Amino acid sequence: MAKRKEDNFFSPENAKRPRQELLEDFDKDGDEDECAVSFTNGTCTLTAAEVGIIESIQLRNFMCHSMLGPFKFGSNVNFVVGNNGSGKSAVLTALIVGLGGKAIATNRGSSLKGFVKDGQSSADISITLRNRGDDAYRANVYGDSIVVQQHISMDGSRSYKLKSETGTVVSTRKEELIAILDHFNIQVDNPVSVLTQEMSKQFLQSKNEGDKYKFFMKATQLEQMKEDYSYIMETKERTKEQINQGEERLIELKRQCLEKEERFQSIAGLSTMKTNLEYLKHEMAWAVVNEIEKQLNAIRDNIKIGEDRAARLDRKMEEQQVRLNDAENKYKDIQDKLEKISQETNARAPECLALKVDLTAKKKTYNEAEVLYNRSLNEYKALKKDDEQLCKRIEELKKSTDQSLEPERLERQKKICWLKERVKSLQDQENSVNEEIEQFQQAIEKYKEEYARIKREELDVKHVLNYNQRQLKELKDSRTDRIKRFGPHVPALLEAIDDAYRRGYFTHKPVGPLGACIHLRDPELALAIESCLKGLLQAYCCHNHADERVLQALMKRFYPPGTSRPQIIVSEFRSEMYDVRHRAAHHPEYPTVLTALEIDNAVVANSLIDMRSIETVLLIKNNSVARAVMQSQKPPKNCREAFTADGDQVFAGRYYSSENTRPKFLSRDVDSEISDLENEVENKKAQILNLQQHLSALDKDIKHNEDLLKRCQLHYKELKMKIRKNISEIRELENIEEHQSVDIATLEDEAEENKIKMKMVEKNMEHQKENMEHLKSLKIEAENKYDAMKLKINQLSELADPLKDELNLADSEVDNQKRGKRHYEEKQKEHLNTLNKKKRELDMKEKELEEKMSQARQICPERIEVKKSASILDKEINRLRQKIQAEHASHGDREEIMRQYQEARESYLDLDNKVRTLRRFIKLLEEIMTHRYKTYQQFRRCLTLRCKLYFDNLLSQRAYCGKMNFDHKSETLSISIDCQPYRISDLIVEGKVASTPPPW
Repeated sequence: MAKRKEDNFFSPENAKRPRQELLEDFDKDGDEDECAVSFTNGTCTLTAAEVGIIESIQLRNFMCHSMLGPFKFGSNVNFVVGNNGSGKSAVLTALIVGLGGKAIATNRGSSLKGFVKDGQSSADISITLRNRGDDAYRANVYGDSIVVQQHISMDGSRSYKLKSETGTVVSTRKEELIAILDHFNIQVDNPVSVLTQEMSKQFLQSKNEGDKYKFFMKATQLEQMKEDYSYIMETKERTKEQINQGEERLIELKRQCLEKEERFQSIAGLSTMKTNLEYLKHEMAWAVVNEIEKQLNAIRDNIKIGEDRAARLDRKMEEQQVRLNDAENKYKDIQDKLEKISQETNARAPECLALKVDLTAKKKTYNEAEVLYNRSLNEYKALKKDDEQLCKRIEELKKSTDQSLEPERLERQKKICWLKERVKSLQDQENSVNEEIEQFQQAIEKYKEEYARIKREELDVKHVLNYNQRQLKELKDSRTDRIKRFGPHVPALLEAIDDAYRRGYFTHKPVGPLGACIHLRDPELALAIESCLKGLLQAYCCHNHADERVLQALMKRFYPPGTSRPQIIVSEFRSEMYDVRHRAAHHPEYPTVLTALEIDNAVVANSLIDMRSIETVLLIKNNSVARAVMQSQKPPKNCREAFTADGDQVFAGRYYSSENTRPKFLSRDVDSEISDLENEVENKKAQILNLQQHLSALDKDIKHNEDLLKRCQLHYKELKMKIRKNISEIRELENIEEHQSVDIATLEDEAEENKIKMKMVEKNMEHQKENMEHLKSLKIEAENKYDAMKLKINQLSELADPLKDELNLADSEVDNQKRGKRHYEEKQKEHLNTLNKKKRELDMKEKELEEKMSQARQICPERIEVKKSASILDKEINRLRQKIQAEHASHGDREEIMRQYQEARESYLDLDNKVRTLRRFIKLLEEIMTHRYKTYQQFRRCLTLRCKLYFDNLLSQRAYCGKMNFDHKSETLSISIDCQPYRISDLIVEGKVASTPPPW
């Protein structure tokens, strides 16, 4: 049972071990349930064992004993004697149970709860094991002895305490006890180590050879080896089944992996395209720099040419000024000569003017006489013509008759009536067409309004779709990094803040975003807290304004101008949170925002208290309950507002609904949010498709109605033209004057009066002709005088004309020179403005070149020689982007495909590795088990031979003979003993004792 220091069984000392027994009487004390047990310590000359010896045992409420022990045991053999019921079997049973044995192994019950004394709730066993010498178990921990304490409850459960020599609890685990027993080689379930009364009776009384064989197998632990071998073989068969299942699964995984690999290979070109795109971007960056440098060189060349041209313009200005001065001097000389001639001409002018006035008066008188003459002549001609016409008319009237004109008049009347009826019919058609035009116009207007409304709705849905897609991308990015929920630039900004803090730019490291520094106690309140805090979730806290300026400069690198930046809160950092107990809202059922959050950083909590007063805002999940708490009764003390789980804001007299339906920053179930957003994106896409189909149908209706409207308008114009044409024709027919009969006698009287007037006009003409001849002679005389004076003046003018021409030429020359000067001045001014503009442009281009070179170095630090122009590269980049987008659309997200391929490949390789490992394990196991089975058979044979040897030796010592046969195939053990002693003389041969026992 324990490791004892013994010599070999066949040593002379052990042939017959002397032993002494001391029997001590035992007396019963007053308790009928307790019996005294006497122990006799065997004393011998053997050395006491150092480890694994049971030094003592103590029982409490075990079986039928309230308290038994403690019993001290000797180092070698101990005999326990006593009356029935005194506790002998209880001690043995307690040893089995206390050292971890099962209840069924004691043959005293099937459950541990049967060992608890009736009327008690638990039982305790305490066993002390010796732990000395070189083979001691963890001597530095347990010391010279190990105390095993076991507590058995009434429900059948048990617990262990393994204590050291000093009473310190070292372990409470059963594994530690098993390790101790293995170290001491204590086997409580081995009948050779612990042989119970029932087991001994069964062994002695049983005549079944199979039972003896089982006892042999159990005592030698061959049974345990056999069971272990059977268990290993069963495990091997199960492992083979798992390998078969794994091979089937491996085929399916290989197929999936090949499919994923095909998709991955299909997008491998996409990676190449992206690499080419990045290289094109690098080329594009330096191509822009090259173009700007070319532009700079061209501008510098232009400036140099402009400066040379400015010098030439200055020289031309000087030359032009000299020519202008010469032209002005020449003009002044000619002007002086003309002044002299003009003075002489002016002296003759009054006389010439008088002659001209006299000539003008005489011409006027002559002209008036000529007019009177001509008027009388014309009057005479008109009277003569009237006389001829009157005579002719009289003759025509005498010959004409009225009977021939009547049919034409009737025909005209009939045609007028027909035209009027046609005009009325056309006007009716016009009214009908006009109504159709109005209907079409109303329909088109209605369709256009509907089209505009649907278009606005489509734009709104597209806006929501774009927002959802951006949010979906942010959520997918936040799978690996929660910080990305607060913006795509936030991780880079935080890295920049860390770097700036390491370099000493900040007094205290800024804290933020605040949403990443808080945690929800109740995930259902995420939307309510987001609706309350809003932009503060993305805000940052700085210790002072100097830190704020540094943070603002960092933000400029990541947030382009025109985009919204996170809020920066400047407040002195404190290590402790504000004490807000006196001003916080209190409610027995509902928390405030402050109590609903777990905030580790006091700076974050203080900032939210300062900016939002979160200690005064209640969170109530139900909307109706929130209304009742805030509006139906007096709000709780210090409570200003409340938020519901839907994000609605509730005041004492107002209620505001939230526009958001889900939390953006504080949600924990990212996969659920992604799934919901993907569904919503699909719904929005379907909605946009329906709206576009509706828009297409409306557009077709509008075009169809516009075509019909154009036809009606064209028909309306045609009707208008026909109506105007018919009305005009009616008027023409009505305006035709019929010949009326004229009184011939009246015409003859008029002809006679006309002849009398002709005679009177003829006499007046003769008198006026005589007067006209007299006035003509006076006019000729005045003309001669005026011509003579004018001739003299003309002679002077002839002298002045060349001078005037020269003066005009000189004046023109002056004007030309002035215009030339102004031209050069304006040209010089314009050229200088252009030159200055070029210089300013040069400065701007130089700055732009510096910026572009800086940007290009950020994109590609080393300069690249680029032969293509930026426009060509831009087209190539756009074309490559479109191709990449098309590839993305056809194959899906590259990262997702790579992730799926990697997962499929890892799953396949993992399973393949497991299958290969299991195959190697099975192969190795088969080899090992074959070898071990052979070893087991050899070990069993050795044990059998050893057992036979011990048996024969034992019988020979007692002068008996017997036989022990093992049949391992049928698993039987037969033992036969002949109790007749054999004679010693039979063993003496030639005076010597035989050294070997009889052959049986």
